[in-house]
Amino acid sequence: MTSSFHETRWTLVARSRGGDTEASVALSELCEAYYAPVVAFLRREGRDEDAARELAHDFFARLLEGGAIDGARPGRGRFRSYLLGALKHFAADRRDRALSAKRGGGAEHSGLDDGAEIADGGIESPDRAFDRQWALTVLERAMERLESEMRAEGKSAQFETLHPWLTADAGTDQAAAAATLGISVDAVKVAVHRLRKRFREAVKTEIAQTVSEAADVREELDALTAALRG
Repeated sequence: MTSSFHETRWTLVARSRGGDTEASVALSELCEAYYAPVVAFLRREGRDEDAARELAHDFFARLLEGGAIDGARPGRGRFRSYLLGALKHFAADRRDRALSAKRGGGAEHSGLDDGAEIADGGIESPDRAFDRQWALTVLERAMERLESEMRAEGKSAQFETLHPWLTADAGTDQAAAAATLGISVDAVKVAVHRLRKRFREAVKTEIAQTVSEAADVREELDALTAALRG
């Protein structure tokens, strides 16, 4: 995990103004990481897949415009919280515009009847959908980070064989993994333990890029666990 929090993507974005190139790149990378959660939120509001993706593209295009994120401050904490608030504001504005056009005889269609969120208590809320997809995306990106690191170390075969133990029951006994890798079962146990430790660090590194303070990482890890349980 990075030890210098002033160099995280989110704090770089939040403290930079005037179209700073480095900050723009950091913001673009953050937006890329949050595309799936944004689409999940918009889908859960009642839009179909195409409408949600189109609106997500519009949302990020606006966010990436110069000056669109000038209200952000390092003290705002997590990029996830900032983004969700901005998304709700953006979606509400689009609903209002669609309703106004509808009342005025316009043809614009929002893909959401009267802008009402689904109220059935048995259905996942848009906020929960956003958080759950955020958690899944963090794990996916952490896995990709770890795979890239191990490939660079010449350990692709070890990663391919052992990575199922990182997120769920591998479904393969460790003796079979040992035979595949040509090592002992005890060596497999050690390798899995080390791989899990590296995966946890990769998750922390991924989260650290979206917060402004080291203390926020622990809270975001707790939020990730809660989102996956929900």
